[in-house]
Amino acid sequence: MKIGNVVIDKNAPVFIIAELSANHNGSLEVALETVRAAKRAGADCIKLQTYTADTITLDCDADDFVIKGTIWDGRKLHDLYKEAYTPWEWHKTIYEEAAKEGLICFSSPFDKTAVDFLEELNSPAYKIASFEITDIPLIEYVALKGKPIIISTGIAELEDIELAVQTCRRAGNNDIALLKCTSSYPAPIEEANMVMVKDLAEKFQVISGLSDHTMGATVPIVATAFGAKIIEKHFILDRSIGGPDASFSMNEEEFTAMVKSVREAEKAIGIIDYKLTEKQAKGKDFSRSLYIAEDIKKGDVFTEKNVRSVRPGFGLHPKYLKNILGKKSNCDLKLGERLSFNVIEELNEKN
Repeated sequence: MKIGNVVIDKNAPVFIIAELSANHNGSLEVALETVRAAKRAGADCIKLQTYTADTITLDCDADDFVIKGTIWDGRKLHDLYKEAYTPWEWHKTIYEEAAKEGLICFSSPFDKTAVDFLEELNSPAYKIASFEITDIPLIEYVALKGKPIIISTGIAELEDIELAVQTCRRAGNNDIALLKCTSSYPAPIEEANMVMVKDLAEKFQVISGLSDHTMGATVPIVATAFGAKIIEKHFILDRSIGGPDASFSMNEEEFTAMVKSVREAEKAIGIIDYKLTEKQAKGKDFSRSLYIAEDIKKGDVFTEKNVRSVRPGFGLHPKYLKNILGKKSNCDLKLGERLSFNVIEELNEKN
């Protein structure tokens, strides 16, 4: 998968997305400063959401359209999205600011008109939000654009994921990434289930990653260890500015620390390699080896008393101890001398 000039594959660094969502709090200047802050924090990408209240829901007072069981309890869907949306007329300016900062910028469309609008901006990729994974007509429409498509799985059962992936592939689009997501705000860490990151990649033969709503950096670090190649986290200048998503968004300091931890985790994972580095090899100086433990005269028999396996590691390997015990010395030896084959009478004669 390649988004803009960034390659995302199993050998690449984790692609870290700062999700702007509603964290502009109605101000374009806040949105632009958030882009700049995301760059300072180490993000690779800033992501938007492209919808209006009328493209995502209905302006309806019926009970079905009143939110229950979340941090937005009691609010009408239309009212929430009217507050949270990013004005479409801001998008071009935000995209340009991201490019100026060296960040990739793309968005989550929530209907076909949003896709058409984002195509006009030459958006380099598309994100399907968790709640849209069952919107197969939307996924097909996006997939047909032939650009990388990242799908969050927050509300999905296996059959939902299978259908979404099949839809992309039937449209001729194999540039797919699946993000493990827990659609709670904030999400309990015990529901993160990061082992799914590896399973998604293996089961569907795609890039996998994490769209995270937990508090803190623990889950992104664990996701990295399980092979996540994309990590998305809500990002805000300062939670005190408020807004619908403020409570579960990371500020610049927290996001910076998360990026640092993820990069350190990547280094710690490393590669499968049984060869020692130069520094590791130097550590063998402190390993065990066979040394003369008390003075020995020529002809004396080697015993467990006068030959011992001790630190440092410059003498014979301890694996030879059983072969040496009972043999005789062919010269005088002093305590602290390294044991070697050429001082052992019988072994020396055979050689």
